[in-house]
Amino acid sequence: MNTVCEKTFDMERALYGSDGVLLQNCAFDGPADGESALKESRNIQVEHCFFNLRYPFWHDDTLKISDSEMTELCRAALWYSSHIEISHTKLHGIKALRECKHVNMHGCDIISPEFGWSVHDMQMEACSVQSEYFMMRSDHLTFRDVHLQGKYSFQYIHDAVFDHCTFDTKDAFWHAKDVTVRNSVIKGEYLAWYCENVTLENCRVIGTQPLCYCKGLKLIPCEMVDTDLCFEKSDVEATIVTPVVSIKNPRSGRICVPSVGEIIRDDVHAQGEIVIRPPVPTCTGL
Repeated sequence: MNTVCEKTFDMERALYGSDGVLLQNCAFDGPADGESALKESRNIQVEHCFFNLRYPFWHDDTLKISDSEMTELCRAALWYSSHIEISHTKLHGIKALRECKHVNMHGCDIISPEFGWSVHDMQMEACSVQSEYFMMRSDHLTFRDVHLQGKYSFQYIHDAVFDHCTFDTKDAFWHAKDVTVRNSVIKGEYLAWYCENVTLENCRVIGTQPLCYCKGLKLIPCEMVDTDLCFEKSDVEATIVTPVVSIKNPRSGRICVPSVGEIIRDDVHAQGEIVIRPPVPTCTGL
């Protein structure tokens, strides 16, 4: 592998088509303002590097990026690439990663609107995220210890597992399919409308009008805080261990809850059963 240390690159396609390069303490910045520094490259390792120019990693294969920084000006940094490992790196440009596959991220700081669209096979662990429309239309996701603040997250995703995460995001998981969320906190209004085969296990749900128009929805057992107008037109099997403000017209299934402030039934087709019974003591660990 060819090692390049402490160099600055600012020309257009500065390292285009590279194969087998280790970059250490390099900067991609300067007056030439060139784009696409490492486009169409493969077998690239990046350590302690600074990226302040657009589109550095497009159509690449086998990337390993660590302890580096992609600034707000480093727009659309990683697109159409595969077999990517990113650790302890800042990704602060808009649309930082899209249309990629086989991605592993650990310990990263992500501030990037519209991050992660149409990604296949991503593992993310111990990362913090600020984003809108995060991970839209992506699949085969495994997230652990991810802290997200944003809006419209995880819409149209499928085949995903989330564990020990904290999400503060409105309109999350709309139209999601085949998703499991465990040991997590999900805060935000209008959670998971129109989803299919979504399971929440040992989670805390916070916010108005969650889990409406769902199919195959399961809650095993979960807390619900400040939740009103829950489960409207949903097919649901739920065990809830905290009082609920109100439940409205569940379409089918069975909801077990210790108490409900109001049960609204004004749709003759809503046949879901609501059972009021004391919760079984649990230790959620949330």
